[in-house]
This record gives sequence, structure tokens and C-alpha cells, in this order.
Amino acid sequence: MAEGWARQLCGGALKVRSAGIEAHGKNPRAIAVMREAGVDISDQESTALTGEMLSQADYLVTVCGHADEHCPALPAGVQREHWPLEDPAVATGTEEEIMAVYRNSREDIRQRVADLIERLQGRQRQSSA
Repeated sequence: MAEGWARQLCGGALKVRSAGIEAHGKNPRAIAVMREAGVDISDQESTALTGEMLSQADYLVTVCGHADEHCPALPAGVQREHWPLEDPAVATGTEEEIMAVYRNSREDIRQRVADLIERLQGRQRQSSA
């Protein structure tokens, strides 16, 4: 969801890549709730983070405790931020209750991504001034 929001909200101003400690495949519920918000993530792939990705990164965001604890060493100059998000994939209850958790996650992630983009674009403006 974060990659989808980042692509939608940055307007192509930033290069966005998403990867995890391990690949998990596509999540139909995440695809559905993002589609409700007008963001199509159905073509995004779940990929594992590689050294090549890290070598090209300027900024890395981890989004769960597992990723925060197992994040590899970062190359010099790569900034890192952690967002302690609850994983909606572990939600239980009725389908409507589970989808409500996904919708809450979607909105939390949207706000965090929007805030990050604003900060990063502010830095770019400052460094080019």
C-alpha cells in the first residue's frame, strides 16, 4: 500500500521502490481497499530487498517490527525511518471487520506517505536553493 500511495502522491517526482525482508505475494484485500481509494496496486510485485536496491537508495522506510529488527546494514548516506504499523494481514474477525482493519491501515499509510513526501521534497528544495 505504501508503494501505491507513494507513486500516486509524488507525481513522479521521486523514484519509488518497495521490497521486504522476504516476498509474500499479492494480497487481494490490500488490492481491493486501495482500488476503493482510486489507486491500482494490482501490478505491484512482492519482492525481497536486495543489496543492489540498497545501493541505489537515498531513503529507506521499514513498516513493521520484524523489518525494523532485521533490516540489513545500510550503505553510507542512506537515511532510515521506521513506521511501527500493525500488519492488517493478521487481522481476525468477520470479513467486514478484517476489511475495516485494512481500510484503517490504508488511511494511516496514506498520511504517513504524504508527510514523508512533503519532507523529502522540502529537502530537495532546500538543497537546490
